[in-house]
Amino acid sequence: MINGFHCINISTKQPEGLVKFYNEKLNVPIIEFDENYDGVSLGFIKDAPVIVIWDENKWGKSNEGTVNLVFRCDNIDKTYLELKEKGVLVDPPQIASWGGKELPLKDIDGNKVLILE
Repeated sequence: MINGFHCINISTKQPEGLVKFYNEKLNVPIIEFDENYDGVSLGFIKDAPVIVIWDENKWGKSNEGTVNLVFRCDNIDKTYLELKEKGVLVDPPQIASWGGKELPLKDIDGNKVLILE
């Protein structure tokens, strides 16, 4: 039966831009690179679940609708300022209904990204 979680696939018509958004703006490391930006894996730990970005122009759409990716950070206020400096459109952090601080934003394809402290 199922014994692990491998990855989340995101199809995009602009794979290079989406890879660069997650890598350069959000600092998610590239684990496995493809020079055509097709099947690029991003994540934090080798052999752990990753985000794989696929060229929708070549393979079609692998996901229906947008996805919601949740990341964590040590200092949400510092992360907010760093993202603004990198040109990411983001509102200030907010206190969530559950009491923690969160920073919602969207990637270049409109996928929801939530950063928690």
